[in-house]
Amino acid sequence: MPIKTYSRMAALAALPLAMAAAQAQANEMAIATILPENMSNNSIYPALIRFKDLVDTRTDGAIQVNIFGNSQLGSEVDTAKEVQGGRTLQSTIITTGAMSSYYDDYQLMTAPFIFDNWRQAWAFLDGDWFADLMAGTVEETNMRYLGTFDDGGGFVAFTNNERPIKTVEDLEGLNIRTEENPGHVAIMKALGASATPLPWGEVITALETGLADGQFNATVLNTTFNFDEVTDYTTLTGHVYNSAAWLVSENWYQSLTEEQQEAIITSAREAIEIGHGMSAALATAGWQESCEIFKECYIMPAEERDRMAEIARPAWKDWIVNDFGLEAEKVDAFLNEVDRVGEEVKQSDMDNYGR
Repeated sequence: MPIKTYSRMAALAALPLAMAAAQAQANEMAIATILPENMSNNSIYPALIRFKDLVDTRTDGAIQVNIFGNSQLGSEVDTAKEVQGGRTLQSTIITTGAMSSYYDDYQLMTAPFIFDNWRQAWAFLDGDWFADLMAGTVEETNMRYLGTFDDGGGFVAFTNNERPIKTVEDLEGLNIRTEENPGHVAIMKALGASATPLPWGEVITALETGLADGQFNATVLNTTFNFDEVTDYTTLTGHVYNSAAWLVSENWYQSLTEEQQEAIITSAREAIEIGHGMSAALATAGWQESCEIFKECYIMPAEERDRMAEIARPAWKDWIVNDFGLEAEKVDAFLNEVDRVGEEVKQSDMDNYGR
């Protein structure tokens, strides 16, 4: 390739980041996300739009929020590196695998069958215990944690070509595509399936060619990416809860006034709540449509989910302690707090509305 042509291509590829750098003033907050700039097909972009409006109002226009969607500024890992410096990019939202590469403790979110319902998930993710756990990002990554979005509604569903998955025995012998995350691989193997870790861009081809029998993802992706065209059956198991962490540059955050910092924090927390509601709505709609277009759909009952959890949880714990390297005490504390929050939510419901 001629040198001039190569130089021109490199310059073009750097344009989006250069645009962000040119805009990055002391009062600008550029946010990156891999999701489309679309108000109806995902929950994070609309939440960020609300955040933008709130920050503008609460700072009297002193902080200008600019949102770069659809991976305009690069991969999740790339954008997190930029946020650590805080010069060209002040904020990013990254999913579990990428987040765990920066902050080990976030790998706890790969735990199988972690939540029973959205209210338990939201109470835990927005609670003091998890906030304390994530506070360590400031020291370890030079990024401040603002909150966790539900990625695609959180709870995942299988799709596959062979048979409906109604019991753990139905997974026996299936080859399931997973993210390139060893935690997910350990879960699939424990449940009797084989796992084929593949990047997202290869999923459809793998299902079309038979490289994989099935996959699991958020229910909204069943319809967004037409998985019914390459698989016949879908089962809502919720065995993994997909999430995405929202981070802001600590250097940039500390450059703000106390009033501006408060505007960022309070606006982010409201945006997270908006994201929760919209993600649940999109996931519900996606599941309903799935049941219209797949050959068969099935919601796994709690009893079978518990049975699968009893098999998958020890294998995952063995992996995260002995291979990944987290302390067993920290893992146990995490799981115990999830259970405690679930019981607290149920008790609160009955105390307030059931008596």
